Amino acid sequence: MAVRSDEGRIHHAIAQAASALAASPFSVALTGAGMSTESGLPDFRSPGGLWGEDDPVEVATLTAFRRTPEKFYDFYQRRLARLAAAAPNVGHQALAELEASGRLGAIITQNVDGLHQAAGSRQVIELHGNLREAACPQCQWTGSIRLITEALGAGTVPACPRCAARVKPNVVLFEELLPQAAYRQAEDACRRAAVLLVVGSSLQVTPAAWLPQVARQHGATVIIVNDEPTPFDHVAQFVLRGRAGAILPPLVAAVQKA
Repeated sequence: MAVRSDEGRIHHAIAQAASALAASPFSVALTGAGMSTESGLPDFRSPGGLWGEDDPVEVATLTAFRRTPEKFYDFYQRRLARLAAAAPNVGHQALAELEASGRLGAIITQNVDGLHQAAGSRQVIELHGNLREAACPQCQWTGSIRLITEALGAGTVPACPRCAARVKPNVVLFEELLPQAAYRQAEDACRRAAVLLVVGSSLQVTPAAWLPQVARQHGATVIIVNDEPTPFDHVAQFVLRGRAGAILPPLVAAVQKA
């Protein structure tokens, strides 16, 4: 069931999805870049997205970090500046409220912006790392992202305090594997979930895109909230077409009243 413009149908679909969430003993959310666009952070593939401005091969790969660090750091300096000006939106706040009420057991996120935590969410599984930390691929040191922002602000190369190698934001670059512990935790949560709520993910990046199928195969109800169709809409029992900020507040309000 997909809905878009008919207000009555949207309310009906939200009410049905809310009933499933209210009856669930353990629910999990999976969020993607569309979760944060209303906070002023561009997604990747939409018009005006990050990959419209920059070629990911040149700025977001392990090869770029090693061979063309000036382009790599310029990209992340701009990205970190955007993040510094961003704040959680009503969608983030709605999920935090759902967790605080005991209705949401975990948030699995493809995002690295930390806005779920800033909104008050506590059980957050970060599949692609985060922009709070710097990391050294050489010796595995991790520390505050300030090491990078301060070095770049001073016009110097961010260097590891332990081994002096160049450091990068603690995010998963192209050519790198996802943190296996985080993905195992995410898969386990999806196997246990009675409801999986997918918000703002295009479901085009694997292995995260496989998680709705994992949940469905283990009997979960899948709810997809996204502004555009995804390759896995057919897996979902409910597809709520719209932005997170428009759909999540009334959805969570309906769950709380159920």
